[in-house]
Amino acid sequence: MKERFVNAGSGVCAGMSILGSWQICHNVCLAIITFLSLVGITVAGMPLLFLTKVAVPLWIAAFVLLVLGIILSFGFHMHLSKKVLLVNTGLIIAGIPFLQEFYLFFWIVGGLLVISGIVWAVVSRKNS
Repeated sequence: MKERFVNAGSGVCAGMSILGSWQICHNVCLAIITFLSLVGITVAGMPLLFLTKVAVPLWIAAFVLLVLGIILSFGFHMHLSKKVLLVNTGLIIAGIPFLQEFYLFFWIVGGLLVISGIVWAVVSRKNS
């Protein structure tokens, strides 16, 4: 039961880390505007602009959940997937809403961690 709760928290953490990135939100908003224009609806402005007001609190919540997952995994020796923790860490680093002048660095580091976690998961499934 504890493991299911922690795994669910890990998934929520990954989901919230995406919301912490302005660029991701911007791209989602543009995709929605594009879709709406394809079906004949014209939108002026950014329909998801309200998400920028909650980006920082959601990112902080995702960070806290990640830290909790890491503490449970290493401090209490719970059997959490190291691959999922690696991917979640990469997503949270890539979605840092602070220090926007370094966003490219955070995207590269976070992206490399996400790719490493995915490759690790694929390779371990092939070997088992």
